[in-house]
Amino acid sequence: MGKRGAFRAFWQLFRGYWNSEHKWKARGLLAFVIGLNFFGVYLLVRLNSWYNEFYNALQQYQADQFWPLVGEFTGLAMLYIVIAVYAIYLRQAVQIKWRTWLTDAYLSRWLDKQVYYRLQVLGSDTDNPDQRISEDINQFVNLSLQLLIGFLKQMTTLAAFGVVLWNLSGAFTLNLGGQEIIIYGYMFWFSLCYSGIGTGCAHLVGRKLIGLNFEQQRFEADFRFNMMRVRENSESIAFYGGENAENKGFHERFAKVISNFWQLMKQTKLLNFYVNGYAQLAIIVPLILAAPQYFAGGIALGGLMQTVSAFGRVQDALSYFVESYDTIAQLAAVVRRLATFTEHMDTAEEVEAGIQRQAGGTALDVEELKVQLPDSRVLLENCSMNLPAGSRLLVTGASGCGKSTLLRSLAGIWPYGAGKLKLTAGSRLLFLPQRPYLPLGSLRRALHYPGTASGSDSELQAALTKVGLEKFTTRLDEIDDWSRILSLGEQQRLAFARVLLQKPDWVFLDEATSALDEPREAEMYEMLQAELPKMGVVSVGHRSTLFAQHQQELKLAGDGGWELRPI
Repeated sequence: MGKRGAFRAFWQLFRGYWNSEHKWKARGLLAFVIGLNFFGVYLLVRLNSWYNEFYNALQQYQADQFWPLVGEFTGLAMLYIVIAVYAIYLRQAVQIKWRTWLTDAYLSRWLDKQVYYRLQVLGSDTDNPDQRISEDINQFVNLSLQLLIGFLKQMTTLAAFGVVLWNLSGAFTLNLGGQEIIIYGYMFWFSLCYSGIGTGCAHLVGRKLIGLNFEQQRFEADFRFNMMRVRENSESIAFYGGENAENKGFHERFAKVISNFWQLMKQTKLLNFYVNGYAQLAIIVPLILAAPQYFAGGIALGGLMQTVSAFGRVQDALSYFVESYDTIAQLAAVVRRLATFTEHMDTAEEVEAGIQRQAGGTALDVEELKVQLPDSRVLLENCSMNLPAGSRLLVTGASGCGKSTLLRSLAGIWPYGAGKLKLTAGSRLLFLPQRPYLPLGSLRRALHYPGTASGSDSELQAALTKVGLEKFTTRLDEIDDWSRILSLGEQQRLAFARVLLQKPDWVFLDEATSALDEPREAEMYEMLQAELPKMGVVSVGHRSTLFAQHQQELKLAGDGGWELRPI
């Protein structure tokens, strides 16, 4: 990403909140924060003038001026402290509001149109979207505010103290070839040249930090994600005895973290050598430049101290880029990560669903359905069928022939394919995967998912009893990780309880009884037939016992061919 591309990406990320529905409150609060920083600069100018009066009073032994000047300093210092504290506090308030808005915007886009799923299907190289939404957005907001407000404050400081330094430094006469050249405000010009050269050198020394910061965030996120995977699949890993393999994986990922961090340390060390040397040299330079006037009696001790203070403020303002280079490098890396994430979400949003859903039809009509893989290999072609309400269809075929992919296409989440799906207006569909998803929270919430946890206890208890989970009827409001507590078979039965509660017109089961024994499997299907006789059922499975629970078989050949026949 070039400089123009980076700036364009930054602007796209930056402008959203400030042009949103909250723009006037946001702009007002930011303007107030900037105003506090400007007032803080004004107080620094007052303190700079105080240096002159105070040190002149000390040089002239004016004891009667000592305590009044100390009192003046105390008042200015206390006011400056209050302003500085509230400037940071209110800046953090802006940060919270901006981060909240930006996080909501990214979460909405990530979850809308199954973008979170399509990113995986499309083979996107977007790594760790959770880290980008949680950490990168926070860093973007924090660093952007820090640099923006710091830049405006330093430019105000430059304007205020630049005038002070110009007036204090007076004129410097330079003899060149017998000709006198008078340089007015020479200390200001020297400070300008010194910081300009320093800024250029800082960029040369620290430019590699941008790429290193980007890689560091990616390696850290990969390492953390690997540990999260072990936690989520702890039982499977324990059964396999895969601790050594996982430990090796940890060390491989952590080695990348450490290797990149060593490079980051070395580059930061070079930058710190330069920045600290640059800063220390800036301390002695104003004394050297102002010393001739002081020893010649042109300025008093107070004027010398005021000049040194003003030079330091001007130098700090002009050196803002040098001192903030590491922060700018971090921001550039964050912008790059968020920009690529946004681009990949744009691509995922533009992909249209492979199958078009239309209202109409007698119940469920499929017309000219084509299903294929991302590599264009066709799994199913020219498939048309009509399923009346209450139909029970079993999808069969060899492993890898496209049975689950067919259900994904009917659900509208598989983008590779074409065709039409016509449904009676208002039809409700429910899809049950092989491994049910149980959200964190109460058992009540898990039962109602993806809906909200509303409904009477008796209704929930009855559903649990019908699927053989009556022992959990007293634990509806118990909050825990239910995917850990329930076995896979119990989770699949809980998914059937969801069907009873939601009463869809069509339910699609993708090997949703694979963890149940055959008698329990038959019991679940017979229960659905008894409780919801008008509900259509489309199942994917391998067991021969499933034929007894269905009316028709759709057999897939895996090469585009198919056969629909009665059972």
